Amino acid sequence: MKTTIALTSFLAFMLLIGFKTSQTIKVSGMVTSTQNLNPLSGVQVTLKNTRISTQTDAKGKYTLEIPAKGSILQFAFIGYKKVEIKYTGQRIINVAMEELASLTEVVVTGYGKQENKSTPSPLFDMNMNIASVQQGRNSIRMSIPRPVNQNTETYATVNENRFTDPRNTPLSTFGIDVDAASYSNVRRFINQGQLPPTDAVRIEEMINYFAYDYPQPTGNQPFSVNTELAAAPWNPQHRLLRIGLQGKKMDTANIPASNIVLLIDVSGSMNDYNKLPLVKSSLKMLVNQLRPKDYVSIVTYAGSASIALKPISGNHKAAIKDAIDNLEANGSTAGGAGLTMAYDLASKHFIKRGNNRVIMATDGDFNIGESSDAQMQHLIEAKRNSGVFLSVLGFGMGNIKDSKMETLADKGNGHYAYIDNISEGRKVLVTEFGGTLFTLAKDVKLQLEFNPAYVQAYRLIGYENRLLNKEDFNNDQKDAGDLGAGHSVTALYEIIPAGLKSKFLPSIDPLKYQLNKKLSYAGNQEMVTIKLRYKSPDGDKSKLISTTVADTPVLLKNASTDFRFAAAVAGYGMLLKKSEFIQHGTYQQSAALASSSIGPDNEGFRSEFVRLVKASSLLAEDLLSSTQN
Repeated sequence: MKTTIALTSFLAFMLLIGFKTSQTIKVSGMVTSTQNLNPLSGVQVTLKNTRISTQTDAKGKYTLEIPAKGSILQFAFIGYKKVEIKYTGQRIINVAMEELASLTEVVVTGYGKQENKSTPSPLFDMNMNIASVQQGRNSIRMSIPRPVNQNTETYATVNENRFTDPRNTPLSTFGIDVDAASYSNVRRFINQGQLPPTDAVRIEEMINYFAYDYPQPTGNQPFSVNTELAAAPWNPQHRLLRIGLQGKKMDTANIPASNIVLLIDVSGSMNDYNKLPLVKSSLKMLVNQLRPKDYVSIVTYAGSASIALKPISGNHKAAIKDAIDNLEANGSTAGGAGLTMAYDLASKHFIKRGNNRVIMATDGDFNIGESSDAQMQHLIEAKRNSGVFLSVLGFGMGNIKDSKMETLADKGNGHYAYIDNISEGRKVLVTEFGGTLFTLAKDVKLQLEFNPAYVQAYRLIGYENRLLNKEDFNNDQKDAGDLGAGHSVTALYEIIPAGLKSKFLPSIDPLKYQLNKKLSYAGNQEMVTIKLRYKSPDGDKSKLISTTVADTPVLLKNASTDFRFAAAVAGYGMLLKKSEFIQHGTYQQSAALASSSIGPDNEGFRSEFVRLVKASSLLAEDLLSSTQN
């Protein structure tokens, strides 16, 4: 009996010791630059000798759970000296990182053959992020520890818009795009210490990632239309025209009831830490925004599709979160079957005059059933007229199918976001909750007519995959982009004024059979007429808005803060794309222009952008240096 009691006491003691040694504590803090005390976003915070890590958010803040004893935290960030701090009981650990004097060497070896417009194919694990960047003498050397399979990320080929002569083609027509996936994906590449593939850079999405201070619409119009004209930063002799649409903001309480089907990819490819685990964390933040009148259901797909949660009121948040927590990644990827089941479930529980939407979370890597871009497009187009919209949330790295996910959202009257960290999940599903879930206007198209008396040539910056034929503008059967509550859309045109010599204007012989008409409207300074068509979310007939812009540009320094910041983003995008139209633009110019036009930056995204541009400059310099050597 005594032996039994002694043994029981010993086991209890050992369990207590085991419990105490395995205790963890949550530490948090902020990481800033010693140079200007600005917060640093994207800093890799790692528990030394483990894979436990996190990144600082847009405000430089982080939270990490670590063992209570013997922990050493590492802070690593490209362009800055690495910092190590031993945990000694403090709950808050703030860190100031010192910028390197120069960055003269970045070594990344083991790249395989590039195929199918994928990203470079590292033979090593690029998930190492900045945590495995090691500082040497004025250098940063990447040590990448373990082999992985070939990189299979794919992006649609994008051929930049060229300058067009308005005498031959006076009309420019395109559909709006509120997607912002390209920017967060580019950020992921830069934070990993590499420049993105050029086809991953969609400049309009980078510009539209940021919020701009456009006025709210008046009357019954769902959005306001705003224009501004100034000199282009990369060529002051050229004009830059900004067109901004601002969707009406709505209180969450006033948004119509939602019927949401969460369509979650639980195939084996979603098993990485930045895929299904990040999906769960992000969607649970969305659940916190739900109201009693909202209904949520969950469809999962791997080798086959199944219903993981039947429609349930937003009142039952704990039950919804439990269903999300119970998801596990395993098997192949039947994306087509999952989409069909999700649409059918959403249609069965359709809410009239409500928000009926499928929110798909995936890496886009479908491998059984309907999987090609064309097959998926036909599937979505067949479901689109049901009144159920589709939003796509992309996750992960190494195998993301960017082109497929963009196509799905485009054809599904929804939008596409790429979530690279929990901060981005909060931005998409909390901060932009109304716009993510509620569409104010659909099939929004713009058509600009340029006056050759003032415009020698024009070029739409970005929107290459949103271009429409001129006759599509008046065709209400033609699909175009959609605008959500509170969302804004910005488009930029670069304009070569009449009479200015330019290398971008090819020499063409005079046409023999065309009438040489005298230019009209040369005296009223009308440079361009802007026409816009849109439909209500449940409408079939479009409404028309029209306005004009006079040829009265201002100097860039006198343009609005938002104009200058958008121009800085456009210049940065052209640099990443290695655009032939960048002219006198540089990374330093984009960083300086953005730094001087940050304005109110409550979420820290504009400050983060400046840091990305500077990091990109370092990476570009080292890439150039390595190719020359």
